[in-house]
Amino acid sequence: MMSRRVRGRVVRRGKEKLDCPDIDGNLSLDEGMLDWTSLPDDTAIQVFSCLSHRDRASLSSTCRAWRAIGKSPCLWQALDLRHHNCDTAVVTSLTSRCEGLHKVRFRGSEAAVDIIQLKAKNLREISGDCCRKMTDVVFSVLVARHTALESLTIGPDFCEGISSDAIYVLAICCPKLRKLRLSGIHEVDARAINALAQHCPNLADVGFIDCRRVDETALGNVTSVSFLSVAGTTNIKWNLVSQQWTKLPHLIALDVSRTNIAPVTVTSLFASSCSLKALCALNCPSLEQDASFATNNYHNGKVLLAIFTDILRGAASLFVDMPKNDQNVFLDWRNTKDRKTNEILNWLEWIISNSLLRVSEINPGGLDNFWLNQGASLLINFLQSPQEEVQERAAMALATFVVIDEENASIHTGRAEAVIRYGGIHLLLNLANSWKEGLQAEAAKAIENLSVNANVAKAVADEGGINILVNLARSANRFVAEEAVGGLWNLSVGEDHKGSFAEAGRVKALLDLIIKWSRSIGGEGVTERAAGALANLAADENCSMAIASVGGLHALVTLARTSKVDGVLEQAARALANLATHGESNNSSIAVGSEAGDLEALVQLTRSAHNGVRQEAAGALWNLSFDDRNREGIAAAGGVEALVALASFSANASQSLQERVAGALWGLSVSETNSIAIGQEGGVAPLLLLAQSATEDVHETAVGAIWNLAFNPGNALRIVDEGGVFILVHICTTSASKMARFMSSLALAYMFDGRMHKIALEGTSARGTSKIVKLDNLRKLAFKCIDEFVMSFSNPQAFAAAAAAASSDPTALVQVTEAVSIEEAGQLRCSGAEIGRFVSMLRNPSPTLKGCAAFALLQFTIIGGRHSPLHAKLLQDTASQRLLRAAAAAASAPPEAKIFARIVLRNVEQQQAGSSSI
Repeated sequence: MMSRRVRGRVVRRGKEKLDCPDIDGNLSLDEGMLDWTSLPDDTAIQVFSCLSHRDRASLSSTCRAWRAIGKSPCLWQALDLRHHNCDTAVVTSLTSRCEGLHKVRFRGSEAAVDIIQLKAKNLREISGDCCRKMTDVVFSVLVARHTALESLTIGPDFCEGISSDAIYVLAICCPKLRKLRLSGIHEVDARAINALAQHCPNLADVGFIDCRRVDETALGNVTSVSFLSVAGTTNIKWNLVSQQWTKLPHLIALDVSRTNIAPVTVTSLFASSCSLKALCALNCPSLEQDASFATNNYHNGKVLLAIFTDILRGAASLFVDMPKNDQNVFLDWRNTKDRKTNEILNWLEWIISNSLLRVSEINPGGLDNFWLNQGASLLINFLQSPQEEVQERAAMALATFVVIDEENASIHTGRAEAVIRYGGIHLLLNLANSWKEGLQAEAAKAIENLSVNANVAKAVADEGGINILVNLARSANRFVAEEAVGGLWNLSVGEDHKGSFAEAGRVKALLDLIIKWSRSIGGEGVTERAAGALANLAADENCSMAIASVGGLHALVTLARTSKVDGVLEQAARALANLATHGESNNSSIAVGSEAGDLEALVQLTRSAHNGVRQEAAGALWNLSFDDRNREGIAAAGGVEALVALASFSANASQSLQERVAGALWGLSVSETNSIAIGQEGGVAPLLLLAQSATEDVHETAVGAIWNLAFNPGNALRIVDEGGVFILVHICTTSASKMARFMSSLALAYMFDGRMHKIALEGTSARGTSKIVKLDNLRKLAFKCIDEFVMSFSNPQAFAAAAAAASSDPTALVQVTEAVSIEEAGQLRCSGAEIGRFVSMLRNPSPTLKGCAAFALLQFTIIGGRHSPLHAKLLQDTASQRLLRAAAAAASAPPEAKIFARIVLRNVEQQQAGSSSI
């Protein structure tokens, strides 16, 4: 057996003393296997106390000894059911453990029924939220079954189903009541309040928050009250408040935040109430808009806590013996053992944190200075509160007050960075490490929202937050896992953090979450966030290989094929789209296309009713279409028909969807077979419409697709019939995008290289003649446009020098290259067939087409272009070289065409020499 040095230590848990031995940290497991069941009971209890109730139950099931320890009353004095669905079996199992239960927290009116079934007769404190559906019946039975109740809190959600009748029952059944906080009651009448005054003599803390109507006169009869809150309550008769509440003999603090209280009422309360020490009035417009009142710092020795006052200094001034450290007033007081001090500051923490949460949810204008100078600091102080509920609400408020636009994930930079400045990231990560699932969920949610800001994301990563969130994401609690994975989703956006995900199995952890939660009812939120994180990571080459190595491709395709949830489908498609972008570097594009059923799934997703799903699926197909095998696979899966249909209905869609569907059609149209199919399916008209978009990316991408389609004579005629020549001429002449002008000129060159005329001659003579005349006129218009476009790059001096210079002198050619270069054209990747089209065009008798072909080949072979080496290699065959040399020397060719051909030859030679040296 292992040898241990044990030192006794007494730890208080309620009224019970537990002897908790400390185990020597230098012990080695090499000395023998540790028999955990032989641990002293007190040590085992201490281990159990550090676990959630879910984990305690799991640990209890391992052996008889620990089953007995797991039922120890000291472990079941408090129970948090908010994140659990308690069915009959669970309630039955808990009942035997809850005889000594003192405190319970629950969520939803259904959970209130579960509490009743626990038969915890000694229950002293109940706290519930999300109780909008709670009725008088449920409320009344709940309080009637727990007559020892001392504290009841229902909120912050509105409880409009609870009436004054239920509050009357509470007063009758719970005479030991000391604290009552209810939110959103429609009306609290005199009968209910007077019953509380008569039957609950110890009622010191009363909160009727966000109620529509409260009887002010009756509240004046609750003489036991020390702390009173009517925050957010409407229809208050303040003249009655001044008359009645000033007579309350024990009233120490009053909260009127978010009400329409007037300065005259505040002045009256301070002047007339002998016991009142503090008035909390956060976000009270009437006070804030009265400049004279807001600047008046004298309140008869009483403390006013408002947006325009120094709240920390004001709280500190309540106590003579408080350490003179204004910034840490809510920290320093925790060392005091004075019960009254604890009561006051506990109440202040709860009230202020609750009001700040409400204000953050409403997000009224004009509070930026408050949040930056006080609000953020207060919330971060409250993260260290001994009250779990205050900690949670502070984290909730931090998650909320930074959000400007939730739909577009936009947050307030100054507020987010204030959280960093006041040390909030470290504290939030500490709470996320807590064993309490409520704190875990709220802290993770705050980290998730704050991490949208790049500086916060860096601070989280630097503090080890990625590891913490990965561990938290493995929680069996769906709510905790969802928020933790949401944080990882936002952290995965930053390029600086992607490398961290590729290490230590973090990608595998995300994949495991997808596999686990995609099979679970209600797991859609976790699955979507995990897929979103993988989608972000897939954009990084190293991470994409890590995803593929752990089976991520198969899991994502399975999601795309089987999920019924739009959000999950959108992120799965986005992940596949990003994986497909690395085809040239790590073959992941081909891998994505080779996974069974992947192309069919993506094609099917383009038919989704959800815009985001369609958009990401089209983007994935665009990226995949760069590979020859994928192109044919997409077409075989019905991709041409699906994408043409999507393009036809995209006129009013988002710009991102328009660009991606046009891009997918552009990629597919590289294949002559697909190009013909796109034309036959009616793809020309929607692409011409998209080509006229005011958004440059949509505009350029659609023109690129039309460029490919135009090579087919049948498509060229369709473009003519749709008025496309005039559209292309307009783009070539006026577009602000050089690329769009360039590609539209190439499309026009394809259309009028003579092949379309031959098709037009077929048919009846009268109709054919008319069409030929029309085409001749359009050809003249097109050629004029092409010539003007090419010559718009002309530099007369450079061209003259190049024409006169010897072929061995590169200086003049370099100057011409610099003058005509279209930088974006270097990103275009042409197939051998496409390069061959321009080489063949050099034979065309038209000077315009010769010049256009030479100009295009120059752009595709410019030194430094991304795909120039490939294009140069395609031009190294004997036939291409011969045609280029002939074009460079042709007496009948335009001078600029001859110069362009010489530059192309020089580019090919340089690329060939470079590859040979390598």
